[in-house]
Amino acid sequence: MRISAGMAQARPQVGPQVGPQVGPRGGWLIAAALVGLMAVAGTAAQAQTAFSELGSFHGRLGASGPDRGPIVPGGEARITGSGLAPGQQVVLRQSGVALNDGAPLTADDKGAFSTTVQIPDTAQTGTYPVVAELQNPPYATTFDVKVSPNLGEMGAEAYDILSQKLAAGLYQVAESNTLGAVFVTSAVGRPPVETSQLIKLDAATLEQLASVTPAADDAGGGVFAVYGVGVEEDLGQVWVTNTRQNTVAVYSADDLSLIKQFDAGLVPHPRDVVLLDGKAYVSATFVPEVHVFDAKTLEPAGVIELKSGQRRGEFGTGGLALDAAGNALFVSSLGSNEVARVDLASGEQTAVFDVPGSDSTIGVAYDAERKQIYTAGQGSDNVTILNADTGEVIKQVSVGANPLNLVIDPDTGNVYVAVRASDSVAVMSPDGDLIANLPIGSFPNHLTLDGEGGVLVVNKAKGQDDAKGDMITRITPKM
Repeated sequence: MRISAGMAQARPQVGPQVGPQVGPRGGWLIAAALVGLMAVAGTAAQAQTAFSELGSFHGRLGASGPDRGPIVPGGEARITGSGLAPGQQVVLRQSGVALNDGAPLTADDKGAFSTTVQIPDTAQTGTYPVVAELQNPPYATTFDVKVSPNLGEMGAEAYDILSQKLAAGLYQVAESNTLGAVFVTSAVGRPPVETSQLIKLDAATLEQLASVTPAADDAGGGVFAVYGVGVEEDLGQVWVTNTRQNTVAVYSADDLSLIKQFDAGLVPHPRDVVLLDGKAYVSATFVPEVHVFDAKTLEPAGVIELKSGQRRGEFGTGGLALDAAGNALFVSSLGSNEVARVDLASGEQTAVFDVPGSDSTIGVAYDAERKQIYTAGQGSDNVTILNADTGEVIKQVSVGANPLNLVIDPDTGNVYVAVRASDSVAVMSPDGDLIANLPIGSFPNHLTLDGEGGVLVVNKAKGQDDAKGDMITRITPKM
């Protein structure tokens, strides 16, 4: 986890997600900042007069666990800073207590520092503000250290788990029982992205049947890298989001030949694409819009506008979940931590519900039988269960560090959650009771039903030599 000063930055699976510190912890941040400011004034009193020197800071401060993992009770937090002046000193305080035994940290010749802090095993999970007191010139700012739940492995004996290496930079996976195929997207690096594949696998064996590199982006360089994926079974189409070029593309489900590459700039930072009745619905990350395309004519078919139910709030689209029987779409809001319901017949939003206690609400799933909505709070490490009719919160469940996406088994109602920073898939009952926590490799990113009572998960690597990354995994409950 890396957090810029005064701002919270989410993980990169869906692109940058940056927003101001809001919600109940804001009061703690202000109080902590005041403590830090008074401390700076006290230590500087002997050297100078108060309000005699201006200071500023435009660098980055952040914290992460070992090996880019989560920070957990009883574990360590590696705190880093960059953008300081060479030789500049900084004191870190939490709840007024100086960390690092009170000794100032000194920036190296590149303006960076790093230190390790022990987290007490009695620490509650949640977000802790830390005050950074900079000297010469003086300045104080805050950043967050998030302590995440550590569930450990549980319930693995009830599942068969089979993994195999696939390709670097796996993002999303979609399965079609009708077509007998699984489709996976991958992309590596930042723009211009040059390494990306759309991959077709046999649904039963996961044998690779075909792969294709997207077309070159002559205007921006690199290729039209693929991220989100969905299948239009009746038309034999695979739809993908080209997140970096703000557009979408359509490929043949048969041989992965390109059917249509839409022009760049149509959809702001598209994340998910879901298909129903010949229409493709594409989420525009952090924008209050879902873009609609006609799969038969391969033309744009309008934009669904979303509104926050909060005073002065702005809906910031994240994930999508279909209610096929009800001809509806559920949309999460990263920015305002809400979930909206859209009637697809009219294209109108019919409800919007707050998701209190959730931060960076991203993944969303819908249980039509129980009429329950499930959301993943990437920043709050929890899944929230909502009544789909009233928006009432039924339960919140801690599932580990940075849950990203989730899917529901229609037969049992069990919910599978890709918990990215905990390297696991959590399984919970429809009522929110934890059934299992399954280690499946580094950074699980996305998952889907396999059509046979199990789940398919794709995960990303933590580096080129990561033996547990870039895999597709099938999780099957034992009978």
